[in-house]
Formats: sequence, C-alpha cells, structure tokens
Amino acid sequence: MANRSADAALIGQPGSRALIPTPAAVLDLDAFERNIAKMAARAKAAGLALRPHSKSHKTSAIAHRQIEAGAVGICCAKLAEAEAMVAAGVPAILVTSPIAGAVQAQRAAALAQAVADFRIVVDHPDGAAELGAAAQGPIQVLIDVDPGMGRTGVHDAAQAVEVFRAIAAQPNLKLLGVQCYGGHWQHIAGANARAAAVADGMAYLSGVIAALREAGAAIGVVTGGGTGSFAADAAQGVLTEVQPGSYPFMDRDYREALQDDPDGAFEQSLVIATTVITANHPDWVTVDGGLKAFSTDGPLPVALTSKFADCAYRYFGDEHGRLARPPLSQDGGQPVARGERVDFAPGHIDPTLDRYDVIHMVRSDVLVEIAPVEARGASQ
Repeated sequence: MANRSADAALIGQPGSRALIPTPAAVLDLDAFERNIAKMAARAKAAGLALRPHSKSHKTSAIAHRQIEAGAVGICCAKLAEAEAMVAAGVPAILVTSPIAGAVQAQRAAALAQAVADFRIVVDHPDGAAELGAAAQGPIQVLIDVDPGMGRTGVHDAAQAVEVFRAIAAQPNLKLLGVQCYGGHWQHIAGANARAAAVADGMAYLSGVIAALREAGAAIGVVTGGGTGSFAADAAQGVLTEVQPGSYPFMDRDYREALQDDPDGAFEQSLVIATTVITANHPDWVTVDGGLKAFSTDGPLPVALTSKFADCAYRYFGDEHGRLARPPLSQDGGQPVARGERVDFAPGHIDPTLDRYDVIHMVRSDVLVEIAPVEARGASQ
C-alpha cells in the first residue's frame, strides 16, 4: 500500500514530481485533459453518446472528470468495479460483462437501487430470469451480442430473440437495446484493415437488430466500440454509443497498432515512473520496475525519458527491470547515475494500472493530486 500521507506532503511543492516514490503511476493532467476533451469532441461531432470504459482506470477521480467533459456515464467490466464507482458517487454505469447465479443477480439488483442510471448486459435466458427474481424494482438491461470473438454474447439472431423473450417475461426488466464490443478489432494495424473488420461486424449486428425488432423488441441503444475502432464505428452509423477505454492514457500496444491514424491521435499521458537503483554494470542499469510494475500480456514497456530513447528494456525479476545504457553520443559522455528517473509507457495500460493503489497526478513538475484506484483488483 502506498504511503499516502508521506506522498500527500509533496502536493504543491515545486519539483515534487521527481520526489514521488517509485515505481509509480504518474498522470500528466494537462495531456490527460486534452485527451478526454478530444474524444468528447469526436463523439459529439459523430452524434454518438460517449460512455468510457473504466476498466482502464478503475478510478472515480478519472470517471468524474470524463463525465464533466461530456460523457453520459461510464462502463464497468465487473460488478465489483461498479460497486466501487457507485460508492464514490459515479451516477451512471453500464456493466458490460454478463453475470451468472443468484448471488451475482442480487448484487446487480442492489446496484440498480443504489444509482440513478444502472444498466447491465444479459446473454442468456437464465440470466434474465435470475435478474428478474432478484429485482427490487426496475433494472435496465441490454442484450450482449457476440461480434465473433466467442467470448460473451448471444451467438446468433435466434439466441438474441430467445433472450429478448426471456427479458420480456420479467416485469421488472426493461430492455434498452444491445451491446456489441469487438475487442479483437481494436489493435488491428492500419485504419483500412480495422474499418473492414468493423464493417463486417456492424453488418452482422444490423441483422441481429433487425431480427429483434421483427420479434417486437424496441432497440434504442446500440453500444460498443473502443479507442482503436472509433473512426470506423462512427462511419458505419450503427452504434448510438461508444465505449473507448484507453484513450485518456494510451499505451505501447495501441501506439504501435494505430501509428498516425486519427484513432491514435492521443497523448501518452500516464507513465510508470521508475528509478535507477544500480548502475554498476557496463552495459545496462537496473530500475525498480519489474514484473510487478507492469502487465506482461502486451509488448514490453518502452522508455520515454529522452536520455534513454531506443534503449531496450527487459524484465529482470519481480522487482527489477534491465535497461540498456544509452550510447555515449546520446548520453553526452556522462555516466548514468544512481537515482536517475526513467519514465516508461506501459505495454498494456489496463492491467498495468490495476497493479497500483493510487495515481499520482501532476502538472509540469508539481504533484497536484493523489487519486485512489478504488476498483483495483475488483474482478468479482
């Protein structure tokens, strides 16, 4: 657990960014605010409601800022994330993963009573029955449609109609529409390739919606999409709401996939700050960020500090990372010193940030706020 009282003493002090204990998740608020304003403007121009996914940050201070910037609410992947956000006063939440079992349904029903605008997806008739049995009042639901990933969602139009009829049989369930999130489209390299994949997916979704409407379903909300597919989602005109998650922060995975495409025109606002703790080896230095500081499911972290540009990083154990020394031409002939700071762009932001208790928010070189990551580890 971060020593928040000691860190809090740094707030407002000139140069305090360099005094934050590492490894630490450090957010450049100026870049972050530009990112969320840009996505809000893109959604508004496209006529789409913006409901960012909080699985990327799990932090109410971020969620509130996104809503203040124009978002209609947030998404949460799990009930525990939603519970943490509701406790922190977030007023509008969509749970994007189906749930199973009476206990989970009771938790969802409690959330529906606790927050002004609570929504949850359903992809099986039994899920509708469980929610209906647990309901203490109206619960808003959406039918989750599988975009071809095979992860969650109804597999075809016939299953969608079956789920609709199960929802209609429950007097306390109110169908709002459908969700279709193509996670496998988000990191396709090249705007044209992503657009082609999204076009195929939206054509399929349109068929499912047509079948639902023919069966009598009122489909008002069509939600999905992400940071990488926004331009293609907007161009297709099928979605009414988008769920991008990573755009406030970005990461190496998105940067390499999106390159100079408009979907990648967001700044790396969040970094993992580390410290050189050993500089004894002639070929590399050791930083205090290793396997526990970064997620390992994506590309390796990349050093952003200019002195270490193009210097290869590798994991050096749970607590440590190995960073190649800069060549003398880059280093100005000066050796790397113990105590130097090195900022990294994480390979995959979502599971990386889930490793941290707090986000240290800075403007320039000054620490201005420490925000708790309330839903850290909230995967239930």
